[in-house]
Amino acid sequence: MPAWFYILRLKSGALYPGATTDLEQRWHDHVTGAACRTTKIDPPTALVYHEQFETFPQARRREAQVKRWSGKKKEALVAGDLGLLMKLAVSHDHNP
Repeated sequence: MPAWFYILRLKSGALYPGATTDLEQRWHDHVTGAACRTTKIDPPTALVYHEQFETFPQARRREAQVKRWSGKKKEALVAGDLGLLMKLAVSHDHNP
């Protein structure tokens, strides 16, 4: 069964990543405040990004990965700026 990883832009301007097997229904749930506490308090204004996966566990893994990213890295993904995304992905904490 196909599944989706998605990112919503919230009223506050924040980005909210999620995963679902029914993107249209999940959008409706977020807009009506039925999906989760976060989007009930800070409603979504747009679905700004999505990726399709073969299974829900794959979409959930992608969600978990992106949730750990910085806001700048999420913004680069949404903007489709792969150059910036790669630059932000480089760790500056390691010693060569």
